[in-house]
Amino acid sequence: MTKLLLATRNAKKLGELRRILEAEGIQGVEVLGLNDVEEFPEAPETAPDFEGNAEAKARDAVAATGLPAIADDSGLTVDALNGMPGVLSARWSGKHGDDEANLNLVLAQLTDTPDERRGAAFVCAAVLALPSGETTTVRGEWRGTLTREKHGTNGFGYDPIFVPENETKTSAELSPAEKDAASHRGKALRALLPALRKLADA
Repeated sequence: MTKLLLATRNAKKLGELRRILEAEGIQGVEVLGLNDVEEFPEAPETAPDFEGNAEAKARDAVAATGLPAIADDSGLTVDALNGMPGVLSARWSGKHGDDEANLNLVLAQLTDTPDERRGAAFVCAAVLALPSGETTTVRGEWRGTLTREKHGTNGFGYDPIFVPENETKTSAELSPAEKDAASHRGKALRALLPALRKLADA
């Protein structure tokens, strides 16, 4: 059984990767999270893009644990805010990880923005780093529009105000399976499947 570290403490992200591997019939890979390994210093996210942050996190995780590691960096890019909050999505309100404050600030900034200009995309860059030094970088995007009020409780972050293209519900109203099939993170993780199959077969 190959151990694979997903460099996160977010149980929902761990569940998502495990479900995707199971759906694809990839066996022989045990997905661990940061809570399953000895704690190590995590460098701050200072890169100007999602890919740079994801690669730094993945390389740190491999160096600290010796395990193959996936790290992702994701966020919301809002058309009317010139692509922001982008890499600052988790700390847009000034405090890291305060989902409610971040979401409320984006809504406040878009108060006067008409519905037809409320386009946005969730973006995820994911990097698989191997102990050999080899890396695989992928990117997934999920286009949609932003509502004026929150709906749904199934997601986290900006999910309650994001309505994906060709949908009437927010991503926080979708089931985990529906979200896995369409989301930015689901797309990025599936783009890593060829490399993960190799890992499982090694």
